[in-house]
Amino acid sequence: MQDASPPVQEHRFPCDQCGADLRFDPAHGTLTCDFCGFSKPAGGGPWGGRAIRERDFADAIRQRLGAAEMEETRTATCSNCAAVFEFDPAVHAAECPFCATPVVTDTGTNRHIKPHALLPFALDERAAHKAMTDWLGRLWFAPGGLRQYARKGRRMQGIYAPYWTFDADTSSTYSGERGTIYYETRTVMRNGKRMQQRVAKVRWRPVSGRVARFFDDVLVLASKSLPKRFTDALEPWDLSELEPYQPGYLAGFRAEAYTVPLEDAFAEARDRMDRVIARDVRFDIGGDQQRIHRIDTTVRDVTFKHILLPVWLAAYKYRGKTYRFVVNGRTGRVQGERPWSAVKIALAVIAGLIVAAGVGYLAATSQ
Repeated sequence: MQDASPPVQEHRFPCDQCGADLRFDPAHGTLTCDFCGFSKPAGGGPWGGRAIRERDFADAIRQRLGAAEMEETRTATCSNCAAVFEFDPAVHAAECPFCATPVVTDTGTNRHIKPHALLPFALDERAAHKAMTDWLGRLWFAPGGLRQYARKGRRMQGIYAPYWTFDADTSSTYSGERGTIYYETRTVMRNGKRMQQRVAKVRWRPVSGRVARFFDDVLVLASKSLPKRFTDALEPWDLSELEPYQPGYLAGFRAEAYTVPLEDAFAEARDRMDRVIARDVRFDIGGDQQRIHRIDTTVRDVTFKHILLPVWLAAYKYRGKTYRFVVNGRTGRVQGERPWSAVKIALAVIAGLIVAAGVGYLAATSQ
C-alpha cells in the first residue's frame, strides 16, 4: 500500500547556468545566483497566478483538509527555546537563529498545513543590519562592546515567521446601562464659610441592542520562539500586499514551522474580537458612561489562512547573556532585548551627583 503522505518539501532552486543554489533577492524581487549572476523572476512555476483563498476553519478542525493542503518539511528543534525551523540537509550543525544555541542535527519531519500566502522580504540583510545597529546606537545606556560586536558580528538570519489570520462574521446582542452626567449644587463649609459647590452625578438608564461586525485578517502569531512583545512591536504589517505562497520566495531563507495549533490561535483571535465587540457595544450604548451587563455573540463563516511574514533575526551571546533582536523585513522596524551597561549607569549617576553638588554650592555661595 502506498504512503499517502506528501513528499518532504525542500526549498532549493538550482541555477539554470551553473547549478549553484539560487536565493531570493529582496532588492530586485528575483531569484539570483551569487556565483554567476544569473537571475529569474521569483514568482514563476506552477504556483504563479494563484489567488489567495481562505480555508474553512471548521473543516480544518475536523481534519477534513485535503492532502493538497498539507506538506512535510525536515525540521530542527532548538533544545533551549523550542523553536522549530526548517533544517538544511546539507548543513549538519548550526546555531539556532532565535537564541544562538548550537543545534547539532535535524529532528525529523514535520507535517503541517501549507502556507497560503506570504509577504516577501523587502529589505536585504545589509539594510536590516543597519536598522538594528542604528537602533542600538540610540540606546544611551547600552554596552558599547555589544554595539561594536553587533556591528562586526555574524550575519543576520532571514526567517519567515508563521502566523494565522482569521476572518469571521459576528452579530452580538447586549444589555447594559447608559449613564448621563448631571450636576447638583450643594452648600459646603470651607474655612468657616458657606460655599456653593457643583457635584457631578450619573443618572443610569437600562438599554439593550445589537451590533454586528465582519472581522478581516485578525492576525495571530503561530510561534512561541520569540517573546510576543517583540513580534507585536513589529506591527503593523502590510497584509494588503500578501502574495500567494510560492516556494521561490523562501530560497536562501529559513521558514519557521508553526507551533501554536490552529484551534488555540482562534481562541486568541476570539479574545481580540471580543474586545473590539465590547468597544462597539459601548459606542452603541452612547451617553457619557456605559455599563455592560451581557454580550451574546454569534460567530459565523469562520475562515483562516496560514501565512509567513519576513523577519530578520540576530542573536548574540555577549558576556554570558543572549541578546535577541528582530527587524521587520518590510519596514525595518526594530525590537529586541534592551541591554544595559552598569558602568554607564554608574557614571551617569556620579555625573548627576556632581552637577547637583555644584548647583547646591553655587546656590549657597550666592546667599
